[in-house]
Amino acid sequence: MSGLGTLMRHVHELMDGAIAEIYAGHGLPDYRPRFSPVVRTLVADGPMTIGALSKAIGVSHSAASQTVVQMRRAGFVTLEKGSDARHRIVHLTEKARAALPLIEAEWAATTRAMAELDAELPAPLAQVMAATLKALERRPFRERIGDLESFT
Repeated sequence: MSGLGTLMRHVHELMDGAIAEIYAGHGLPDYRPRFSPVVRTLVADGPMTIGALSKAIGVSHSAASQTVVQMRRAGFVTLEKGSDARHRIVHLTEKARAALPLIEAEWAATTRAMAELDAELPAPLAQVMAATLKALERRPFRERIGDLESFT
């Protein structure tokens, strides 16, 4: 029997893999589904620091930074120095802007597919994941596991 981590990774791979196939099929093999929240945020709010971006999309600074680095390598964003030398401002490139119709169409189709999937589940997946996140923020999983001394 698979562990919970294996099941979560497999579900994520199946969903993200399907979305990545759409982009590859439309000539964007280097576009990743995790880029879309960044692109959509920059379109809506304009250029911003990685820190502001991480808050806007709800991920850690490290995760946002890693995604921005991947996006820069793929040509979807540029980084410019901010007024404070410690901060870099993330800007969309023309390549990203040219892909916006596809990104928006995929986002809408994915939203419809999620509604269909949710109808087959005992509870909507996003609600379960959000509730899980809040529970783990209230009491971290490491705390729930307990002290290592209890395993001996």
